Amino acid sequence: APVGFWDPLGFAAEGSAEDFRRRRESELKHGRISMIAALGYIVPEFFKFPGYLAPHLGLKFSEIPNGLAAFSAVPQAGWAQMVFFVGLVEAGFLKQEPARAPGDFANAGTLGVPNGGGAMENEDARKRKLNAELANSRLAMMAIIGMFFQDGLTG
Repeated sequence: APVGFWDPLGFAAEGSAEDFRRRRESELKHGRISMIAALGYIVPEFFKFPGYLAPHLGLKFSEIPNGLAAFSAVPQAGWAQMVFFVGLVEAGFLKQEPARAPGDFANAGTLGVPNGGGAMENEDARKRKLNAELANSRLAMMAIIGMFFQDGLTG
């Protein structure tokens, strides 16, 4: 791991190897989601798509507020689409195989794109990048929580 073995609450001492594996899978999944969320929280401050988010409602992308206020501005049909897409990813595209390392999906390439990029051949570079992913995932989880709190407190 990037900072050595880090388990301040001692979860690894009490659980089995299977429990640790499940926790690592969860950590990687939440970290990857947090990296995308942090990017998605910042980008609308500088760029918004032209056109309509919901033409039948007359709702433009530019009318969606930034930050936490966006949650209540997106129509229910938009939320349904997001939930459906996430369900597809969870149910089929990226399945964790027991023989592979946590977060290492068979059909995900170098960038995690299904069937894209190919596998990394250099084992040292692969290990370094996986450690960087873990460290950046942990940072992103703290960053997005910080952004939520800052936005919630100051608007």
